[in-house]
Amino acid sequence: MTHFTTGTREEWLAARLALLEEEKALTRRSDELAGQRQALPWVRIDKPYTFDTANGPASLKDLFKGRSQLLIYHFMFGPDYTAGCPSCSSIADGFNGSVVHLENHDVAFSAVSRAPLAKLLAYRERMGWSFDWASSFDSDFNADFNVWFSPEQQRNGGIEYNYRREPAMPVPPLTKGGAGPVEQIAATTGTDVATFTRERPGLSAFALEDGAIYHTYSAYARGVDGIWGMYPWLDRAPKGRNETGIWWRRHDEYGRT
Repeated sequence: MTHFTTGTREEWLAARLALLEEEKALTRRSDELAGQRQALPWVRIDKPYTFDTANGPASLKDLFKGRSQLLIYHFMFGPDYTAGCPSCSSIADGFNGSVVHLENHDVAFSAVSRAPLAKLLAYRERMGWSFDWASSFDSDFNADFNVWFSPEQQRNGGIEYNYRREPAMPVPPLTKGGAGPVEQIAATTGTDVATFTRERPGLSAFALEDGAIYHTYSAYARGVDGIWGMYPWLDRAPKGRNETGIWWRRHDEYGRT
């Protein structure tokens, strides 16, 4: 049952004006944080990375496509997956509409995953997407940017994700009370928990200046909430996020039993 209060239009307006001041303060704080992101020191990247793309082999510099900035979404789709992570897929549903604007503002965009390119392109076709998607299958790129970890790291507590060290994973991983959310999501990708969670989501930003490439920013875990398009809408809906578990699906799976 939904819990709510009722009031007159005058009472609503008074409460709304008070909330507006809080929203304005949040907007100003958000602007300040954006400035702090852009003020981070740039770290030069000299290591060569090679990706498979629909247009053939590509370097990290090639992904810029002549622009001075590059945004990469680290999409959870490992070589053993049979389908992309449903959460990443939900986020990716918003990419097509943004890419054209980014590219006309000197910002290139690409998703990057470790699955072989043929898997990525087949899944992209299934989802009806058109954004660039590169495979880092034979590259250290995902490991170097902390979005892929080895079984040894997983077993020995060597995973450092979202700037924090994680404890070792039990073997086999245990969930009290049966299959939890991670098990449910892993199953939709055709994997188990251990395989699924060796891949991680995130986004990274890069700059190209005088021929040199620099890493400028990365965010992980809930650091990507801001680009998950449905949530800003739900945060403004009467019942908010109203979540009791994993409710979202790949967009072509809604309505299925």
